[in-house]
Amino acid sequence: MDLNELFKIGATLIEGNSDEATTGLDIDKIVAAMQKILTNQDGNIDLASILTRLSSNGLGEIVGSWLGNGENKVIDPERVADLLGEEKVQAFAQELGVSEESARLALADALPPVVDRATSGESSILDEMMGGADNPMEMLGKMFR
Repeated sequence: MDLNELFKIGATLIEGNSDEATTGLDIDKIVAAMQKILTNQDGNIDLASILTRLSSNGLGEIVGSWLGNGENKVIDPERVADLLGEEKVQAFAQELGVSEESARLALADALPPVVDRATSGESSILDEMMGGADNPMEMLGKMFR
């Protein structure tokens, strides 16, 4: 599964969530906003930025549950800025023309399944990004649990 497909899954969750501000937004617009805040210059998920914030914000257990198989823990919308950075939440909100509160709620809905699907199964995006390292999911899972 490529990143664009993952972002479409996330965009569909955001567009269909319970927040009236995001219900009915254009899926492609949401995909573009997610790409802007979640990818690096190479077009890959910006794991380095996320991993750096995990260690300083106590979110390792939550995000660790998103990696690989198993149940995904929810992230409180107020903690999304701790994970991504306030500037990225603001940029996402501006891109979509919604409040920062709606942006946090949308990202809290989308991030767990997007990261889970990016890191699940053989030939995951994470495996590709790590260059086929021996069992990267096991290594990351141990780091965050």
